Amino acid sequence: MDMIIVPQEGTCSLRKTLSLARRRSFKSHYDMDDRGWTLLHIFARRGDLKQVKRLLDEGMDVNVSAWGPKSKGVTPLHLAAEGGHLDVMDELLERGANIDARTKGACGWTPLHCAAKERKREAVKFLIENGAFLPEDINDSRFNPPLHYCSGLEWAYDEMKRLKLETPTSGEGSSSSES
Repeated sequence: MDMIIVPQEGTCSLRKTLSLARRRSFKSHYDMDDRGWTLLHIFARRGDLKQVKRLLDEGMDVNVSAWGPKSKGVTPLHLAAEGGHLDVMDELLERGANIDARTKGACGWTPLHCAAKERKREAVKFLIENGAFLPEDINDSRFNPPLHYCSGLEWAYDEMKRLKLETPTSGEGSSSSES
């Protein structure tokens, strides 16, 4: 059996990594761990751009959904956004990730909601600049979780308003050749 052991950079000890690898060993990159995550989910959450690119180059589905007890429908983009990993988010979007993918369940969280919940301001800004959907009303429960679950969502609305002010509407600033 091939076991993939991936030590985390920084604080992760070899013993901790080996213990984790025993509990979450993968025979192929399509296998899922006890959370329902594939290797692409794990590397996206860690912010490991090199491994994310490798898995995508090998044909892994950029929009693969996790189906664990607490991660129903979570995509690699949700996890990269939650961790604030802009380079990984950019790569996933370049490869066709659904910027508005929703988790399954009552709230239907998007990557933008995940970034906002974790107060990853740069990730929120990045997602909005790349077209993430936000309804006009922050309290629109059809599209947004309640604010007490996702208090950072206010940042997303502030960013959306700022971008609207900075972006000229069509027709403004364009020159016309008519006389």
